[in-house]
Amino acid sequence: MKRQITPTTVERMMREDDFIVSMTDTKGRITYGNRIFIEFSGYSEKELLGSQHNIIRHPDMPRAVFQLLWDKIQKKEECFAYVKNMSKDGGFYWVFTNVTPTFSPSGEITGYFSVRRKPKLSGIEAVTPLYAAMLEAEKKAGPANAIATSTQILVDVLKQKGMSYDELVLAI
Repeated sequence: MKRQITPTTVERMMREDDFIVSMTDTKGRITYGNRIFIEFSGYSEKELLGSQHNIIRHPDMPRAVFQLLWDKIQKKEECFAYVKNMSKDGGFYWVFTNVTPTFSPSGEITGYFSVRRKPKLSGIEAVTPLYAAMLEAEKKAGPANAIATSTQILVDVLKQKGMSYDELVLAI
């Protein structure tokens, strides 16, 4: 279900001991959310369960970041990222996330497990201008070329820094 929410400038800050936990099926539909996830998202458990995880996607997030995340976890790798999420009321909250696939006994991916914690301010300060540049490139490129264009900006930054994406997000 697509919701039309207008983003606000109201920021919620995670507490040091907060851990937002959620699980999804292989299609990204939420199958579990802990009480901290429910609190920060602003949705009830009933509203969250069965919804696409992008229900909390903030429009300031470039599509290329989520493409990178999906590419990594579908290759059975974990992914770390700084993500700006949007609450049901339009407010936002930053998280440092770790997403990892869950597996069946035979090694097939059965879903995804995500743990988010309070991000470092230095990380938010580092990714904010990068994400803004990526998002601007996506808008200029148009839907068909948005992700490729935005990804190239990220690749160029990583090449310039001599780091992988994981190395970058863990270093900042």
